Amino acid sequence: MFHKTSLALVAALAIAGTAQAETSVPFALDWKFEGPAAPYFVAIDNGYFSDAGLSVEITAGSGSLDAIPKVATGAFPIGFADINSLIKFLDQNPGAPVIAAMMVYDKPPFAVIGRKSLGVAAPADLAGKVLGAPPPDGAWAQFPIFAAQNDLKMDAITVEPVGFPTREPMLADGNVAAITGFSFSSYLNLVRLGVAEEDISTLLMADYGVDLYGNAIIVNTEYAAENPEVVKGFLGAVAEGWNAAIADPAKAMDSLTARNPAADPALEERRLQLAIDANVVTDYTKANGFGDVDDARLASSLEQIATTYSFQNAADSALFFTDAYLPEGGFALK
Repeated sequence: MFHKTSLALVAALAIAGTAQAETSVPFALDWKFEGPAAPYFVAIDNGYFSDAGLSVEITAGSGSLDAIPKVATGAFPIGFADINSLIKFLDQNPGAPVIAAMMVYDKPPFAVIGRKSLGVAAPADLAGKVLGAPPPDGAWAQFPIFAAQNDLKMDAITVEPVGFPTREPMLADGNVAAITGFSFSSYLNLVRLGVAEEDISTLLMADYGVDLYGNAIIVNTEYAAENPEVVKGFLGAVAEGWNAAIADPAKAMDSLTARNPAADPALEERRLQLAIDANVVTDYTKANGFGDVDDARLASSLEQIATTYSFQNAADSALFFTDAYLPEGGFALK
């Protein structure tokens, strides 16, 4: 009897030791638990994070700028945010301990979404129209570049600040003629609200002269310096999560709906597929790997940001992105 009890105690201690060995890593997401968030939950459910010795808890965000101060202050060691907003944040807060460490949206989803029935089918159509834009929106943050690239005068557009929850309903109701947003989110939100797909015009900024990157995994630099293997393991698990979601988007919805039971699996699978096709699996990532950036393109994007934003300090790419925690050549997209 004593022997069995001892064995049970040893087993319990072994299990407890395994649990204790996992490093807790809070992860600040950019947005709600929708389709494009599924790969991170897949990484949890498929054991990719635990294989790296990590226990990851994911917290929803309220916009693509949301995670930057969370990570910079150390409230979260790792987050997901728009790199262009990070660039401006670091210019205004030099030395803040935050940097991008893995590019996820090689082609950014920043878009202007309009309705053809309200007269918006091309960038030039925005002149004289009302544009609904949430102030913390990553797409709105890039709109001045989009306007400059398409010879649009900002003072020719009436910009109405709107909240994220009211953005698509206002367009669906015709209270604004167009909105800024992420292509995969706003488009499908309008469909869900009953707007006919043939009436929706999605002007992806990347197709209209905006040469920027999109959202990236960002890390607290002090945390990363002290825990490099944790960060490497985290990024590796994220890559595995994305590969699994790319291979089977429908199955990825099981992981998403487990956290968001109110989600419509078919709609969110379509949203995920839109993100995969337009933003993640690009010609560049297929040829060069997933997660890293092209140095020349990043430098070019800084020049483009400078056309509408006055840098207070020298814009050095090394301040904004590091490949120190990535494998050489990034991760393969399977």
